[in-house]
Amino acid sequence: MNPFSDLLSLLLPRTCPACGRALKDWEECLCLVCLGKLPVTHFHMDPENQMAEMFWGRIKLLQAIAWFYFRKGSAYQDVLHKLKYNDRPDIGVSLGRQYGYELRESSGFIKPDLLIPVPLNARKQRKRGFNQSEAIAKGLSEGLNIPLKGHLLTRPLATSTQTRKSRYDRYLNVSGKFKVTDPSQLENRHILLIDDVITTGATLEACAEELLSVPGVQVSVVALAWARL
Repeated sequence: MNPFSDLLSLLLPRTCPACGRALKDWEECLCLVCLGKLPVTHFHMDPENQMAEMFWGRIKLLQAIAWFYFRKGSAYQDVLHKLKYNDRPDIGVSLGRQYGYELRESSGFIKPDLLIPVPLNARKQRKRGFNQSEAIAKGLSEGLNIPLKGHLLTRPLATSTQTRKSRYDRYLNVSGKFKVTDPSQLENRHILLIDDVITTGATLEACAEELLSVPGVQVSVVALAWARL
């Protein structure tokens, strides 16, 4: 027992970002009720899943998976909103870690050599204070026990928001905006690209194009959520 921790939990109780209930000591981020109701995809067990099909004919990926379905108006949309806009990188780290543990135990998951989050432009990251995809990647790195190498892919140029753009316009908005900083560290490696929510996949496609320009590279993509169009 830690008296200081007990006092702190009374003054600033940890709460579930989905339902607001106070978390028990053994609950990490989501309470067990909300974790049990999570609309999981099981995409890692199906190489030809719906999200993977979305990339067919656009970019060659080894694997494309997401943990759960994104549904507008759901409690889990609120969780992702808190992660991204309420300065809660801890949510991304925690959920990424939990998903990493699940993937590590799965025979259907193709283990990568290293993890790279979708980068933010430096100005945007300074304004937000953190990169939500990097927070998720940190958790995945812990859960999978695979190194995170975020500095190897950058986003030198700022882009306008992807909201309300068509799939084609989203792609044009981000195409050519990413840069590999040290190709020698990526040659002949399997890279897992990480994002928070996948909608059209345009950003991940643009990132993968840059990574696949390096000899011998294979790319997979993973996100916490997939928003079906």
